[in-house]
Amino acid sequence: MEAIWHKNYQEGVPFEIDPREYNSIPEILEGAFKKFSNLPAYHNMGKTITFGELETQCKQFCSYLQNRLNLQPGDRVALMLPNILQYPIALFGLLQAGMAAVNVNPLYTARELQHQLQDSGAKAIVIFANSAHILESVLPATEVEHVIVTEIGDMLTFPKSWIVNAVIKYVKKMVPNWNIPQAVSFKDAMDQGDPAAVKPVAVDYEDVAFLQYTGGTTGVSKGAVLTHGNLVANITQARAWIKPEIREGKEVVITPLPLYHIFALTANCLTFSSLGALNVLITNPRDIPNFVKELKKWDFTVIIGVNTLFNALLNHVEFKNLNFRNLGIALGGGMAVQRPVGEAWQKVTGKPLLEAYGLTETSPAACINPLNLPGYNGYVGLPLPSTIVAVKDDNEKDVPLGEIGEICIKGPQVMKEYWQRPEETRIVMTFDGFFKTGDLGFMNAEGFVKIVDRKKDMIIVSGFNVYPNEIEEVIAGHDKVLECAAIGVADEKSGEAVKLFVVKKEPSLTEDDLRRFCKEQLTGYKIPKFIEFRAELPKTNVGKILRRALRD
Repeated sequence: MEAIWHKNYQEGVPFEIDPREYNSIPEILEGAFKKFSNLPAYHNMGKTITFGELETQCKQFCSYLQNRLNLQPGDRVALMLPNILQYPIALFGLLQAGMAAVNVNPLYTARELQHQLQDSGAKAIVIFANSAHILESVLPATEVEHVIVTEIGDMLTFPKSWIVNAVIKYVKKMVPNWNIPQAVSFKDAMDQGDPAAVKPVAVDYEDVAFLQYTGGTTGVSKGAVLTHGNLVANITQARAWIKPEIREGKEVVITPLPLYHIFALTANCLTFSSLGALNVLITNPRDIPNFVKELKKWDFTVIIGVNTLFNALLNHVEFKNLNFRNLGIALGGGMAVQRPVGEAWQKVTGKPLLEAYGLTETSPAACINPLNLPGYNGYVGLPLPSTIVAVKDDNEKDVPLGEIGEICIKGPQVMKEYWQRPEETRIVMTFDGFFKTGDLGFMNAEGFVKIVDRKKDMIIVSGFNVYPNEIEEVIAGHDKVLECAAIGVADEKSGEAVKLFVVKKEPSLTEDDLRRFCKEQLTGYKIPKFIEFRAELPKTNVGKILRRALRD
């Protein structure tokens, strides 16, 4: 039996969506602006803007790009911003102008920033002042002509805006000196943009909306070309999936993951905005005490995050005292949700922590668990409407249900290509049009997909396949472990051996404790041969543990 699932989904969700229900992202947003004009759209650091205010501000920025900078449809504009109000304003404005967004991590090094700007051919950048010194060092090597710099408090009400910017710059000294003569402040750009002077642009389904950079499945940082059609399809798929549980114009969504990351970009910034939700932007989610303080202010209905973030919240003493009565959806993605975290979340909040799955190249959502799931099930869910998930072997042949192979995805949300990399694109596409994810997993008889691990992270011990995710989930169940990661290291006897990195929750934890625990839970060849305790583990911008950095 082929491991392709073609059944209907949870009750009320269609098997297929119309991927061309909308022609572009601006078309979806314009409907939301009109329908929810007086409702709050985004909140950050005490300031709330409505959908009506957001529409005006987007038009101001769009007008500035068109009339002051003379940028044209199709030009790439880089956004190097954390979760602040400036992000949705700049993003929606440039998309309305028919331009393509190039999302950049504000924590990038000079080398990483230079590569992304050179590769994308970005003509303009909107950048956080804290990162401007990095841009200064690489600017001559890029095609960037226009630089718009914003400080964290620029969109806040005076005098709070002035106070916040002064504290960040002069007290906390978080803004290194920089000198870019042609730079314009975001506030000045907004002042120079006349919303009445916006030139209408016919944005097409096939036009590029984002160059979303990713390491992908082959390790080279490259831009996934995501069209308006890709994003429109994924927004429509996600809306169909959550429709039975969502109240338009009434949801309060906690947004701790960075909007420049594909997960929060599509789920929070686009999908929930299209439904009239209020996005509460968390600028620094790693500051867990202040994050919890912010959560106390809201009767939130949706929260989206990654396993490490949920785990950190659960380990904060005040989190259990929050009000969860209105929480409807808690969604984990970006990395595996571990069973101990999923079960602890439900015990504390009374709500299941649902797992979803996708990649940058799939815009990103491919699978989501049913919203009425009673609890953690260890699967990443069912394929979204109009999505086919297949499990294939190394020869691109479908494997039987229940057997492990590479997860492959076909649907309207799959990227067009990698930017200017035809060979890289060819490598990740099968002969019959599936995108090869690089993830190993299987599908059960009901169509639920289980991710076992990244193909490149699999460890081979004496000929046996060992999956780090399994080991990490077991170790995470130890009551004295805060975080852990497993990798493979060279070993003379077994070819490879398992090495475990652990962050302690309790100082009394020892190697012997962990080895005894492992012997009760794991067969011999899976037990870590080496154990190293660390104060912290390296993570990506969204909190995903970097096994690659541990191997290096």
